[in-house]
Parts: sequence; C-alpha cells; structure tokens
Amino acid sequence: MAVPTPPPSSEPAPDPQALGPCSPPPGLAPRRPLAHAIGPSGAAWLDRADRERTEPRERILDALRVGPGDAVADVGAGTGYYTVALAQRVGPQGRVVATDLHPEMLRKLEAKARRAGLRNVETRLATEADTKLPRSAFDLVLLVDVYHELARPFEALAQIRCALKEGGRLALLEYRAEDAELAIRPEHKMSAEDVTAEVEPVGFRLGERLEFLPQHHIFVFVQAKPRAPG
Repeated sequence: MAVPTPPPSSEPAPDPQALGPCSPPPGLAPRRPLAHAIGPSGAAWLDRADRERTEPRERILDALRVGPGDAVADVGAGTGYYTVALAQRVGPQGRVVATDLHPEMLRKLEAKARRAGLRNVETRLATEADTKLPRSAFDLVLLVDVYHELARPFEALAQIRCALKEGGRLALLEYRAEDAELAIRPEHKMSAEDVTAEVEPVGFRLGERLEFLPQHHIFVFVQAKPRAPG
C-alpha cells in the first residue's frame, strides 16, 4: 500500500514575531524525516474503495465523541473523506472547516459536500506556514495521516492550539511505525513515542491513545502549557 509522494514545496519559514502568541517554543526539531504532503495526484488513493475497512469513520468519530453542534477543523482534509462524515455528525448547528494546501483537493471536497446537501462546511486554502484557522473557534481539530507531512510541524501545532476553544482537543491518526509489516513508506508512519515527544512541548498533553484500528494509532491531546524541549 504505497502512499504517493509529490515533489516538496519550499515555503519560507514563518516569522515568529508575526505569529505572536501562536508561535512554538524555540529549539524544537522533528525526531524523524518529514514526508511530503499528498497532492492532487493522490486523490484516488484517498478515496480508495477499501479505506472504510481500515478506517471505519463512524466508529472513529464515536471514539472522538463528535456530536451535534460541535465545531471541528479537518486539517489536511484532502478530498473530504472525513469532512462529509464530520459535517453530517455536527449537524446544521455545527461547523466544519476543512483545510488543504491544494485548491484542486478543496474543489473535490466542495463537490462532495454539495452532493451530500451539506451547508455547514467551509473550506480554507492553507499554506505550509499558516493553517488559516481562526483563534478559539474549535472543539476538535482533526489531522488524519497529516501530521507527519507538515513542513512546519511546530508552527502548525502552535497555531492549532490557538484555534482550540478552552477545553478543546487535538486528534491525530497516524500509521503505526512500530508495525514493520505495514506496507506504508517509513516516512509516512510514526511511532507513539515520536508523536508524543513532538506534540507535547508545543502546549499539549496526551489525554487518550486509542488502538482499536488495524493500522493506525489514534492520539487525543488536550491543552497544556508549552514547555522547553528536552
């Protein structure tokens, strides 16, 4: 199950002064090679017929306790595999903001939302340096097979923390690096140790780790005070 990898982009690093309180602590560095984000050439893979078998959306959203009226950000939403299910869950009183780096992905997502008759989905074109998420807006921010692809992971995490309401949560799904038999390229998998070691210093604490999926870890982080690396 090889994940398509497009060429890298090269957006300059964000200016910490511009980010203000939504900037990460200094001195943080990824513990593993960064993967390149899947682009429009990978759209068919994101919508593959057997994805529901390994990623049962309703069971995942049950475990994440997504419910009516919630405000959720689907970061790196791609073609909207999760966005539509989220929007149906949160209902007309809820809100889903779906972001991606690629306009073509967002166009595919918007077409899905229209076909499903959804009016509670908003799309935003993000950049490597700017998640385009409003502050204090979300009960949950969800990244599915996305965190390991972030070119500026710590800047993105700091912005996501600012985007959460008080008591809001960050949920990551990542392929298990601990599973050597899983046919996913190594740079597209992450270990539980690496995820927590990278995310927690930016102002999160691991609240839950769920292991009911056949290929993925699910991490649910809650807000905490940022701390120095090491």
